[in-house]
Amino acid sequence: MNGASREALAAARESLDALTDNTSVDAAKLAEELAAVTALLHREVSLRRVLTDPAQAGEAKAELAGRLLSGQVGGATADLVSGLVRARWSQSRDLVDGLEELAATADLTAAQQAGSLDSVEDELFRFGRIVDSSKELRAALTDKSATVAAKTELLRSLLGGRVTPVTERLVIRLVTAPRGRSLEAGLDSLSKLAAARRDRMVAVVTSAVPLTDQQKQRLGAVLARVYGRQMHLNLDVDPEVVGGISVRVGDELIDGTVSERLSEATRRMAG
Repeated sequence: MNGASREALAAARESLDALTDNTSVDAAKLAEELAAVTALLHREVSLRRVLTDPAQAGEAKAELAGRLLSGQVGGATADLVSGLVRARWSQSRDLVDGLEELAATADLTAAQQAGSLDSVEDELFRFGRIVDSSKELRAALTDKSATVAAKTELLRSLLGGRVTPVTERLVIRLVTAPRGRSLEAGLDSLSKLAAARRDRMVAVVTSAVPLTDQQKQRLGAVLARVYGRQMHLNLDVDPEVVGGISVRVGDELIDGTVSERLSEATRRMAG
């Protein structure tokens, strides 16, 4: 997002945090309702354009949103959406993207309140690895001819009782309403949002054998010093790396595996 949209989303994030800091607000219900509004505005392009029209007064757009949502969602959701449409957006799609992010953040907040945020982070990462390793599963989950009901049933059979309810909801929403994103990009976005709940960065660590608790703590401490932020480690085991570890933080790769050193030596010999 650029310019006005970025400012509008930043303000909306603050509003969401203020709402969910109130213990009387059900963050999971808020997430469900925000997701429903996201689906509505994604589907109704003309309505979305009206609600983001810079020529219309912000208060008039807020009143319209309030009338449309009256009796359909709770007061907290209606207030949040009204605040969103009062703001200026660079393009109409940004409003829907912002709503989608807020829905996911509300669900992650519910996980944080329940003490299961770490589990959600790990489950999202593991699900991504499962999808990466199964072409058949990825094909089934991204099949545009498959119905929402069929994909939901498949995911519930895979995830039901094996992951937290928040992870299940997030993955089902991502798969059934990808809104033009790849499955991998959507999972990566959710992982980053989960890390942001603790103001942490995500490091994907690949090693030949599982790291011990002491190794994980030491690596986390080193990365926190390097990047100046707390670091969540997503751990993956790949025997093909032979030895050592590789660490990816965002677009930066720190590779200390034997396989990479052998590959580099081979490239130099070939050169």
